[in-house]
Amino acid sequence: MATSYIDSSSDGEFNNENAEDLSYGNLTSLPEFLLERARDIRALRLNQNEINILPRTIKHFSSLITLDLSNNNLSYLSDEIVQLRHLRTFIAKNNHIKSVTIPKDFGRMSSLEVLNLSGNEIKEFPLQITELFRLRDLHLGGNSIMDVPNSIKNLSRLEVLYLGGNRLTDIPAEVGDLCSLTSLTLCDNQLQSLPPTFINLRRLQSLSLHSNNLSTLPQEIVSLNLVELSLRNNPLVVKFVQDMVDSPPSLLELSGRVVKIEKLQYKEGDLPQDLINYLQSARRCVNPKCKGVYFSSCVEHVKFVDFCGKYRLPLLQYLCSPMCCDGPAMYPNNSESDTDDEDTARARLRRVLLG
Repeated sequence: MATSYIDSSSDGEFNNENAEDLSYGNLTSLPEFLLERARDIRALRLNQNEINILPRTIKHFSSLITLDLSNNNLSYLSDEIVQLRHLRTFIAKNNHIKSVTIPKDFGRMSSLEVLNLSGNEIKEFPLQITELFRLRDLHLGGNSIMDVPNSIKNLSRLEVLYLGGNRLTDIPAEVGDLCSLTSLTLCDNQLQSLPPTFINLRRLQSLSLHSNNLSTLPQEIVSLNLVELSLRNNPLVVKFVQDMVDSPPSLLELSGRVVKIEKLQYKEGDLPQDLINYLQSARRCVNPKCKGVYFSSCVEHVKFVDFCGKYRLPLLQYLCSPMCCDGPAMYPNNSESDTDDEDTARARLRRVLLG
């Protein structure tokens, strides 16, 4: 499930005289001749070898800017890697690295901009990574990560985030704080929903969501100016609509609706404070033809909308009553007066009260 990733800046480093390409060399450790000029090397490619452990001697490569250890049998990163103060690109995809074998001080690698640990054996998102404030590209695909920490919001410079091929069931709202993101890959997980905070990802151009368990998308996603959107192999609407169940509102809910719709006047002292707080929590039905309200009991409704001129997306909305879902009333062609709307809300409420 790991992605094929090559950083353009690292390619540039490998073209200069202070670069060493020892890929496909059947190496099990760093050769002696390499250590003799360690301080001069700025780019080191050791991919496609048989290196099990990144040795402590890596600290001698103090000028390294790019390090590629992909496709080895690497299972352990020595603590000395954090001494590479100039390292900007670190690629170690397709190995056997686990969360516990990543140095605890990995977050001290403050110069790191590109990190690719896809195709390893990482089950817990390494919190050290969220301390890499200069990180632009982060690839953790093809692991077994189950949760993304809230501290992901610290990576404010992140432009590319690849988390495809993990075991994620949800995404924290804090991902919406990554305002520099242009590419977000969440495919091949077990996601059932997305946070509405995605509306803040104004620079996002590519969003990959295929092969998840998504039934609907948050309405806010329509505001994104995406160039690429992948949604295939998701249940989307059909099963979701079949499984929707309408639970009748409680007496407290119905009483609260009467107070709000009939605009009954009350002041502090007339009611207990907890009831006043409850009444203030009322939410307006999104049906533009209905002036009804709801508190905790609502009806889930799926609306299809045009998106980017290319897609018809199912968006989840919440209505005050099943009657709001009926026919063209949900999307009227002409507006009516507030009085008519309030009368409609009252009529619906009476029908609910009378059964």
